[in-house]
Amino acid sequence: MSVFHVLVVIKCFYRFLSIANIFGVLYLCIGQSRKCNMKNRLTTFLSVCGVAFCLTAADLHAQTSAADSVYQHKGGNRLSIGGYADIALTRNFYSDNVYRYSNPSQHKDDPGHGRFDIPHAVIYLSYDFGKGWTMSSEIEFEHGGAGGAVEQEFEEAGEWEQETEKGGEVELEQLWIQKSFAPWANVRVGHFVVPVGLTNAHHEPLNYFTVYRPEGEGTILPCTWHDTGISFWGRAGKFRYEAQLVAGLDAFLFDRDTWIQGGAGTPFEFKVANKYGFAGRLDYYAMQGLRFGLSGYYGRSMHNTYPNDKEGEGKPYDKVKGEVVVGAFDFTLNRGGWIVRGNADYGYLGDAAKISEAKINATASGSPAKKSRVGKNAVALGIEAGYDLFSLSTKLRNDNQKFYIFGRYEYYDSYVPEKNQPEYAYTDKQRIAAGFNYYPIPQIAVKGEYSHRFLKSAYNDEPSISIGIAYQGFFM
Repeated sequence: MSVFHVLVVIKCFYRFLSIANIFGVLYLCIGQSRKCNMKNRLTTFLSVCGVAFCLTAADLHAQTSAADSVYQHKGGNRLSIGGYADIALTRNFYSDNVYRYSNPSQHKDDPGHGRFDIPHAVIYLSYDFGKGWTMSSEIEFEHGGAGGAVEQEFEEAGEWEQETEKGGEVELEQLWIQKSFAPWANVRVGHFVVPVGLTNAHHEPLNYFTVYRPEGEGTILPCTWHDTGISFWGRAGKFRYEAQLVAGLDAFLFDRDTWIQGGAGTPFEFKVANKYGFAGRLDYYAMQGLRFGLSGYYGRSMHNTYPNDKEGEGKPYDKVKGEVVVGAFDFTLNRGGWIVRGNADYGYLGDAAKISEAKINATASGSPAKKSRVGKNAVALGIEAGYDLFSLSTKLRNDNQKFYIFGRYEYYDSYVPEKNQPEYAYTDKQRIAAGFNYYPIPQIAVKGEYSHRFLKSAYNDEPSISIGIAYQGFFM
């Protein structure tokens, strides 16, 4: 064996140990997780971030905003067509019974279950009219497209319901017209991504290592969060900024298991806009390969449904506002064969107990209201790190092939109650994942992972194995 080969082996071993150190710390935290408080989890998150930022090497480019990617015209073409898709196969080694949290001991030894899915298939279509006017759209087919299916409603004690949309959905995630006055001043009107959190701002499948989108943010926030309104955005120096006015969230679509996630949707043929929301994002590109992001949302969610019959003098819920406040921090580090991503999201819902009461009492036949409680707060922390082993080979590096080994840790809780609300401890979860991403070409990733979801000691943990393949790019 030559000296060169010895050095390569040593370097590879060093990189492996660096990853192992990061996730060793996380595993130790999980070992104490049943008694860990929020402060300890936040401390661990910041510690891992600190380790990640100690990694130094040659610079690469940081992420492109998802809102920008739909109109990246290639070669000066007026018409631009692209998209992305992911295909996933999963085996879950835990029960899928709707009572597995209410009666965990009875379902500890239940058989596992498997799922094949096409979570997302997206087409980008953009056109440059000239003189600063552009149009862009994003059409998404979720789970294979629209069709009829049945599902078990957890909130309704396992009752089967016929749903025309649950066999899949076809959604218009973006459709906007933009006028660009300068790089620092652009105005969009239409339907666009609300870039709150790391996943919403960078939701394409090559922007995360896991087979599915990151679980924490995808549980407590709409994902992908998209809405209709007006957006002002621009770039100045190392900063990218965006401010949005959008339709407000619907408190009657919030619930215990997903917090405000369902509130951005609508069960009607139109989007109710009795109330409004304000979203903003600021990205700082500190250097090549390093990006920091801050984002947030504020809006009222009560009385933003149809019919608006609970608002008015003398009505029992007239004074209930349902203020939603979300703050998020995220970063991406892409340097020297390493990619490290992290997020921290915290949310507050005012009048959570009153909203829960109103939802449960919304007994009209066929009401779309989620008849479950919703918590005052929700939280999601996530960190992932991967190293490209092929970066150690000149031949593979020149051939644009990559092979990342990665690990990921998440903590999230979709239901932190008010003092007078009951507790549901199963919503407090941690998850680790480890696996690989193989890029035979830059536009395609083959993914594989083992994941383990840790619940409080009274409940059964939830391990699984997943494989997937994804693409992302422009066709013309």
